[in-house]
Amino acid sequence: MTRWRHYAILMGCVFPAMTMLPAAAQCPSLTLAKSIIASQQRIVSPRGIQQHLLLPIDGTKQWISIRGRDRRNPILLVLHGGPGSPEMPDAWMFQSPWEDYFTVVEWAQRGAGKTYEANTEAQMAPGMTIAGMTRDAARVVEYLRKRFHKKRIFILGISWGTVLGVMLAQRHPDWLYAYIGVGQVVDERHGEKLAYGFTLHAAEAHDNAKAVRELRAIAPYPGRVLTLDRASVLDKWEMYYGALIYGRKNFYWYERSWELSPSYLPSEIEALAAGSRFSLGHLLGPLLRVDFDHVTRFRCPVIEFVGAHDYTTPASLTIAWFKSLQAPSKRLVIFRDSAHMLIEEQPGRFLVHLVEDVLPYAVKAGDAEPADKEITG
Repeated sequence: MTRWRHYAILMGCVFPAMTMLPAAAQCPSLTLAKSIIASQQRIVSPRGIQQHLLLPIDGTKQWISIRGRDRRNPILLVLHGGPGSPEMPDAWMFQSPWEDYFTVVEWAQRGAGKTYEANTEAQMAPGMTIAGMTRDAARVVEYLRKRFHKKRIFILGISWGTVLGVMLAQRHPDWLYAYIGVGQVVDERHGEKLAYGFTLHAAEAHDNAKAVRELRAIAPYPGRVLTLDRASVLDKWEMYYGALIYGRKNFYWYERSWELSPSYLPSEIEALAAGSRFSLGHLLGPLLRVDFDHVTRFRCPVIEFVGAHDYTTPASLTIAWFKSLQAPSKRLVIFRDSAHMLIEEQPGRFLVHLVEDVLPYAVKAGDAEPADKEITG
């Protein structure tokens, strides 16, 4: 599984509730909160950059956000999950510390969020394939390398974004310091079966008759053809038993974080749900056929960050796949108190591993901001 259906469910349940709030309750407090966050997040360093822009890509206009406190730092391009689940709306919660060490680029992919709103579905539809979106990703990387005069960058794939990340790393390893996977997709169909087994077992162990009844009704899972309705049943209970966020049943803090984003207007938040549905319509079937079990040779370094309790993209599959990889160097980090959303679940540890395990690849190449001055003695 990937974050696509969690996102679709959350948007389907939460956004209608948001829009039902009285105008007086929505606007003044949200406007004030967003202005405070935007002010705190403003990049003021002389070598810094803070920019949103539209890139023309294959007949579409696609949004990117570029943020960092020193343009000499290496570029970190985030390939978000979904399909159709951009990180841009909730990046304000965790990204700012990254910007001390990287120039962070958030990209709203074809069919997602701000990019969905900026185009017609007819404009986007021809490229709504795994191959087409991998080409889009390559165009973004080419733009960043040229604009910032960098031979290489980092790409960080999250969930569905790991599909694009692996494809990009296979085709253009010379463009990358390293490929970083978070919530790695390996064999999607096998992962769905494991998620179903985990969730049904948890429901039975807790004598949850309603969950057991609903889960058994969608067996065999995922079956020959997976529909969003059937997937949504699993998703509801999978989230309930902690396969998305470890130890939590209440997602209120995450569901409402989009409202506070300085990067997203209300109309763009509304576009998140429509973009998710559009993306699923094109990519649900192809995603279920993804199988990287035999994609094990990489010509660039590979780093995998895994939540120990992740059954959304099951940790056991990622760990087994990682052991089979052949790469110039490879590193596996297991976050013991996380499931699928480990960036949000353990943001401090994630930052430490970005700095200690990822950044050195660029430092070695002489492509990072000079270290802070230290005075001892």
